[in-house]
Amino acid sequence: MPAAAASSHQHRTRLRSRTAPLLLLVVLAVFVVTELLRSSSRGGFTASARRAGSSPAKANHSSAAPRKILLDPDFTPRLPRQSPLSLSLSARNALPPRNTARFPALPDGHLKIVLYVHNRPRYLRLVVDSLSRVEGIGEALLIVSHDGYFPEMDKIVQGIDFCQVKQIFAPYSPHLFPDTFPGVSPGDCQSKDNAKEKRCKGDPDQYGNHRSPRIVSLKHHWWWMMNTVWDGLQETMDFDGHILFIEEDHYIFPNAYRNAQLLVDLKPKKCPGCYAINLAPSDVKAKGEGWESLVAEKMGNIGYAFNRTVWRKIHAKAKQFCAFDEYNWDITMWATVYPSFGAPVYSLRGPRRSAAHFGKCGLHQGQGSSNVCVDNGSGAVELEEIDKVPNIKADWPVRIIQRQEGYQAGFKGWGGWGDRRDRELCLSFAYMYHVKDQSPA
Repeated sequence: MPAAAASSHQHRTRLRSRTAPLLLLVVLAVFVVTELLRSSSRGGFTASARRAGSSPAKANHSSAAPRKILLDPDFTPRLPRQSPLSLSLSARNALPPRNTARFPALPDGHLKIVLYVHNRPRYLRLVVDSLSRVEGIGEALLIVSHDGYFPEMDKIVQGIDFCQVKQIFAPYSPHLFPDTFPGVSPGDCQSKDNAKEKRCKGDPDQYGNHRSPRIVSLKHHWWWMMNTVWDGLQETMDFDGHILFIEEDHYIFPNAYRNAQLLVDLKPKKCPGCYAINLAPSDVKAKGEGWESLVAEKMGNIGYAFNRTVWRKIHAKAKQFCAFDEYNWDITMWATVYPSFGAPVYSLRGPRRSAAHFGKCGLHQGQGSSNVCVDNGSGAVELEEIDKVPNIKADWPVRIIQRQEGYQAGFKGWGGWGDRRDRELCLSFAYMYHVKDQSPA
């Protein structure tokens, strides 16, 4: 080997021998730093989880619930391809609240209110009128969630001027898809069709009935709304307080907002194990006991409010919620989700109701058919003077109603939710704000 070549070879050998230890040190340092960061991240999350779980009282206004989660890394959400109307409604969902000039600031301790509606304008007018009379309503943000788009319903909400108001529209509502899923697709099975004989598409429920888009929209809307309000809206995604949910056939008493605030403040002290607060008994026909005490009982579906920590527990049960063959969201919760928490799910309320269910027509009863349910919406609730002012006292004890009537674990469901497409869409709603990309159906 020539001298020059030998010298060059020896130089490269010495260089490699010096560089190797340095590379090993760099790799080792990177590994150590990475592990420290991981350990720190795990420790921080664990501490947060302990804070959330050890003291439900502290979670009422400052929840340690994680913002973004992934339920199942193997599941790929698939959302229907949106129509022009669906896309335009999605754009409206991003608009800021109205009436902010008149109500520029929401005070500490305020509640956000979500009113979910379909297409009963007579009912909605009554509810809006009742809300306009609620003491403190100007402190709240009212979010109105529409199942589909109906011009008259839109117009009523556009006229609200007594608080900040934001409208959101379920862009995947079956009512927006007249000739494709989640509406009625060509070739879909109907009623009790035999899929093999008719060569139609669809999975029957446990009673042999195929899906009805106007029926499944009940559960789809509620689940989409919950996921959107807690995880998809700029106005609420960082809110850790309680959000109050009401429906278009819930008459709201003048004392409802102040009573709700009192219940939220009292819950950590009086009933730390309670998951929520309610404005009315779980029996929708009951007016309350009239006791001089608070009441802890089964969570009802009229005027209920909970925080993000509770939402995370519900959201974690997405598979159970979406797989249960029951088209009603509330029965699904009572029969499968709440029982899965491992202990009774109590809600704190007053001894008198601050909201009431009214009306005769079901959510979709008779719409667009010859047997339209006739109800002029005149069933407004008669109020006593005690219902017009806050009527909950902080020094009252709590009575626990341990016997929980109604739907419970073991109920198999009324059906209407057997089609795998509905179950997959439902599950996709649980993921749509927690992954970067969704595959269009």
